[in-house]
Amino acid sequence: MTELIKYIVNQFAENPESIEYIVEENGNTVDVTIVLTEDDMGKVIGRQGKIAKALRTIVGAAAKKNGKRYNIEIKSKAE
Repeated sequence: MTELIKYIVNQFAENPESIEYIVEENGNTVDVTIVLTEDDMGKVIGRQGKIAKALRTIVGAAAKKNGKRYNIEIKSKAE
């Protein structure tokens, strides 16, 4: 599932090599934190958060097959 998240985020980011993914599993819940540069924040989140919401919807639908729940958080890299 993290490969799906990485693929979608890399399509919108200008600097995909600088993105960090922090994945923590707690039973049936998987917390994914995406750490982006300031330049990529707006592109990945989208206007009014539409891209981020779509990402969460796609991952949520795909995750139902696994029986897991994914929480996706997008943070800015402190530079």
